[in-house]
Amino acid sequence: MTATFEATLPRLAPVAAPPARLVLKADARSRGLLDGAWWPRSRDLLRELPALTEVLDPLWGRITHIAVNPEHWPVIPHKVPVDGHVVQVGWFTPEIDPHKLLLLSYGTGRWDLLVIPPETGPEAAARLMAAASEYGGPPLTASALISADRALHDGSVPDQAQFAETAWESEGGASQFTATVPKQASRLIIGM
Repeated sequence: MTATFEATLPRLAPVAAPPARLVLKADARSRGLLDGAWWPRSRDLLRELPALTEVLDPLWGRITHIAVNPEHWPVIPHKVPVDGHVVQVGWFTPEIDPHKLLLLSYGTGRWDLLVIPPETGPEAAARLMAAASEYGGPPLTASALISADRALHDGSVPDQAQFAETAWESEGGASQFTATVPKQASRLIIGM
């Protein structure tokens, strides 16, 4: 007679997902092309969206729908379970900027977030988050904002803005970049 035993595996406690890396405009009345920026840790929406919506639900009302452009997301789940409810996820190719996430809250409103690619370095991510959460918002679309940042800070691309600023200052002008201290907090930073 032989006996077969199944090895009992230790029960592992669930591991809490790291908080979403997110910057939002502090003043909800300040609408622009973007309402802030989100820097996911991966391109796995099923893993990333619960942490994002858990932060946004208390701030903006329960997020019910999220729309993305599929260009940068290898798998787009139709539904994502989030702490007591399900968020519907959809995709639209021509209607949504590839670097933007559209969030809808039933009866509350719509928000647009810049999606910073997960592989982006911390310095570039910080610049993009600051630009996306400025009071009036950037005058650029999400993809244009990322392209402009890459053009200005990529070492292989000549820095035309730096050259123009140096020429201006050497001719007696003043720098166009001045440090100012905002009168009130203009952004809400989460998970950084």
